[in-house]
Amino acid sequence: MILGALPGLAAAVALVLCAEGVEHAATTALAARSAHPAGGRPAAPHTAARPRIVPRSVWLADLAGRRQPPPRYDDEVVAVFVHHTDSPNGYDCADAPRVIRHLYAGQTGGRDWDDIGYNFLVDRCGTIYEGRAGGVDRPVTGAHTQGFNHRTTGIAALGTFTAGVEVPQPMIDAIAALAAWKLGPSDTDPRKDVRLTSSNSGSRYAAGVTAVLPALAGHGDGYMTSCPGAALSARLPEIRRTAARLQGRTG
Repeated sequence: MILGALPGLAAAVALVLCAEGVEHAATTALAARSAHPAGGRPAAPHTAARPRIVPRSVWLADLAGRRQPPPRYDDEVVAVFVHHTDSPNGYDCADAPRVIRHLYAGQTGGRDWDDIGYNFLVDRCGTIYEGRAGGVDRPVTGAHTQGFNHRTTGIAALGTFTAGVEVPQPMIDAIAALAAWKLGPSDTDPRKDVRLTSSNSGSRYAAGVTAVLPALAGHGDGYMTSCPGAALSARLPEIRRTAARLQGRTG
C-alpha cells in the first residue's frame, strides 16, 4: 500500500498510531536523576563511526518556516528505544521524506506537539533521517517513550512490523549503526542493561521509580504498547550484537 494513496489526514493518523504514550520532554531537572549503566562502565571507551544522516531540512520542505521552540538537552545518551511508525510498508524509499513530513504534521498539528517525537527515523532502504531538532550529535531530549525520554534516543522504523512481517536487513543494519554511535560517548554496551528513572506514571513504572531496562530497548519495554511490533522486537538481539561489534566490543 503506497502512502500517496491515502488522504493527507488519514496518512497522518496512520503514522501516529505507534506514538500512544509519547510525552512532551519533561524538565531538565529530572535528567540528573535519570539513568546510570547497571554494573558501572568499563575503563576504556568504545565508540563507533557516525553513520550518514539525512538532515531534517530534506523532509521539512515547505514546513521549514514553522516556528520551532528551542530544543531541550540531557547530559548524555545511555539508552536507545526502538519504535515503528505503524504506517504502510510499501512506500518507495524516495518517498520517505514525504512519509516523515506526514508524521511531523500529525504530531505537531493534530496533537499540538512542539516537534516530531523521534530523534531519528530509518526507512526500509536503511537511510537514516534526523528527526527532532537540536543536533544529531547532541543528547537531545525526545518525546518518544513516555516516562523515559531523558538520556535516551528514540529511533523509529518507517513501517509496520507486526508478527510475520519481514524487516528489511538494511533497516536493521542502519538502526544498529545509529545505536552504536549514539551510545558510544557514554561508553554504554548495547547488550547490557541500564538504570532509567521514570518521569511519568503513565509508563510501565511509577514516576520516580528506577527501572532496569535494556540499553537498546523496544518501546514496549518502557510503555504499555506492542510497538515496535513482534517482528522488529524479535530482531533486537541481533541489533544489540551488531551495535556492540561496531563499538569494537568482543565476547
